[in-house]
Amino acid sequence: MTASAPLVAGSSAPPSEVYDVALLDLDGVVYVGPDAVSGVPEALAAARRAGMRLGFVTNNAARTPDDVAEHLTALGVPAAGDDVITSSQAAATVVAQLLRPGARVLAVGGTGVASALTAAGLVVVDRAEDDPTAVVQGYGREVGWLQLAEAVVAVRNGARHVATNLDATIPSPRGALPGNGAMVGVVSAITGQQPLVTGKPDPAMHAECVRRTAARRPLVVGDRLDTDIEGARRAGAASLLVLTGVTDPRTLLAARPDHRPDLLSADAGGLLTSHPRVASDGPNRRCGLWTAGPAEAEDVLVLEADAGDEGDGLDGLRALCVAHWARHPDDGAPARVVARGERAAAALHRWGLVPDGTRG
Repeated sequence: MTASAPLVAGSSAPPSEVYDVALLDLDGVVYVGPDAVSGVPEALAAARRAGMRLGFVTNNAARTPDDVAEHLTALGVPAAGDDVITSSQAAATVVAQLLRPGARVLAVGGTGVASALTAAGLVVVDRAEDDPTAVVQGYGREVGWLQLAEAVVAVRNGARHVATNLDATIPSPRGALPGNGAMVGVVSAITGQQPLVTGKPDPAMHAECVRRTAARRPLVVGDRLDTDIEGARRAGAASLLVLTGVTDPRTLLAARPDHRPDLLSADAGGLLTSHPRVASDGPNRRCGLWTAGPAEAEDVLVLEADAGDEGDGLDGLRALCVAHWARHPDDGAPARVVARGERAAAALHRWGLVPDGTRG
C-alpha cells in the first residue's frame, strides 16, 4: 500500500507501469449486467501490452470460474478459469476446513455455489430434511422463496449459515438491484443468526489471487468501498476506485478511513494514465486547477477552479475528498460543499453534489 494518505500521492506514471498485477472486480468494473463497460476491454488490452497482468476477483457467486472466464473472453477480455477467484470458492474452502470431508451442505444461489462446494469434497443437498451441517448462501438470479425457506429451516435446525458476501446491491443497466446481502438478510432476520461471511473484504480472496499470479506489487481495482477498497487495505495492497459501479462521489466523500482509495478514476481506463497528486496549500487542498478548502461556516468546504484544461474531470473531486478527510481523519462524515464560480457549480452538479450555494 502507498505510504501517503489516500489520493494524496497520486501516481506520476500510469498504474499499468507501476504495478505488476491488477486484481479486478468484475460487476461494475469490467461489465455491468451482461455488457462490458464502454472502453474497458480496450483499456485492459492496453494494460496487458504495457506488461501488467490481470486477475479477476468477484464476490458474485452465481457462476463458476470457467463460466466467468468464458463471459470475459466473449467481451474481449481473454481469461481462463484459473484467472478468476469467486466468493463461492472462498466459502467452499472455509466450509471444507470447518467440516469433515463429505459433509452435507445446503447450497443456496447460482450454479457457482454448488460447483465450488462439490469441488471442495462436500456433498450438496437442496432440502433442510437432508440434514445439512451448513448452509452456503450466494447470489443467484433464481434464488426465491423456496430456497430461502429451506435455508431458514436448515439454520433453525442447527446448520451453520455461511454467506459468500454481504453486498446489498449489484449494479445493472437499470440501476442498483438486490444483491446477496439483501437475501442473506432475509434468512438472518427470521433465524436471528448472523452468518459467517467469507468473501471480500476478507483478504483471503485477494491473497489467493496474489498467490496465483505471483504478484509483487498488486493493485486492487474496484467499485465498492466496503468490499474492494476495504479488502485491498486488509490485504496490504494499493487500490484504484472506479465510478462505473455502485460508488458515487457523495458516498466517496463520506468514506470512513478504511474505505478511502489510493487512486480514483472514472473507469478502468485509469490504469493507463497518470494520477495527479493533491497538495496542501495552507488550510486548502489543491489538485491541478482545483482548490478545496474550509469556508467560514463550520465544516463546510468551498470548491473553486482556475481556467484551463480539466484533465480527466476528477481533480476537483480529489481535492474535495482530501480536504474533507483531513478534517475527519478518524471517521466518515457527510460533506457540505459550496461552489465559488460557475465552473465549480457545474462540476458539483455533474458529480451529484448539489451545492449548498454558489459564491462569487
